[in-house]
Amino acid sequence: MIWGYPFSWVNRRGSAAIGSTGVSVGTSGVVFSFRNHAFLNANYRGTVFVNLRQAIPTGTTTTLPILFETNGVTQAVTKFGGAALTVADVAGTGVYQLWFERDTNTLQLMTGIV
Repeated sequence: MIWGYPFSWVNRRGSAAIGSTGVSVGTSGVVFSFRNHAFLNANYRGTVFVNLRQAIPTGTTTTLPILFETNGVTQAVTKFGGAALTVADVAGTGVYQLWFERDTNTLQLMTGIV
């Protein structure tokens, strides 16, 4: 708690927005790739708007988890309650709103979107 406020400040420099550069399907998940160094030195906590520009290939197993990758590091994406976001949860290409917290390594789809 800072200055006696019961909340903490987030999105100090606005909300981040990023677009995927590719998608690949493997046996352990569907990986959306992003430009390297997209969040270099960012101690980010807040909303992130992610434009999934590539469609998940037709026929992909719907139970596969969605993963994001940049700089050779893969990040799981979750839903409310910590369950993995899966192919079945992705409605298609477009902008999705997520919450990211670097301290806890949480990347979660905001509820009510899908």
